[in-house]
Amino acid sequence: MNDNSQTLSCVIIPMSGRQLLLPNVSIAEVVDYASSDAGTNSPEWLVGYLDWRGLQLPVISYDAANGAALTVPGDNRGRIVVLNTIGEHHQEIPFMALVTQGIPSQARLTEDQVRKLDGEPGPADLMQVEIEGEQAWIPNLEFLESLVLQTRH
Repeated sequence: MNDNSQTLSCVIIPMSGRQLLLPNVSIAEVVDYASSDAGTNSPEWLVGYLDWRGLQLPVISYDAANGAALTVPGDNRGRIVVLNTIGEHHQEIPFMALVTQGIPSQARLTEDQVRKLDGEPGPADLMQVEIEGEQAWIPNLEFLESLVLQTRH
């Protein structure tokens, strides 16, 4: 690797049948899976709520937000990733949460290690990429934030 190449600290987050790729700075915290029930008449993508630092964060199933089945992690596997929001409603919703199907892992990547693929994105996907032979999806955080906004009204 060229010493002048810039690396980006990233997190690879396991989901059902795919993994997500996000920069480290987008992650506020990774916590053990625990959430209260979403209740009746809740959206398909809403797993429940996480009591985190005095806030009630809606916990999103990325899989369900993308049109797949809602999956809740098994014992000791799943985590909840608390994400910093980036959209125009950041003041109203500074954080959101995603349920994972395993423990996220760290990666330091250079631009030439990531290659955009032509996969068919779902509504929660921004783009599909390949990282050294493995496929990953970059999530559409603004779409996920719009889902969280729905729980506020």
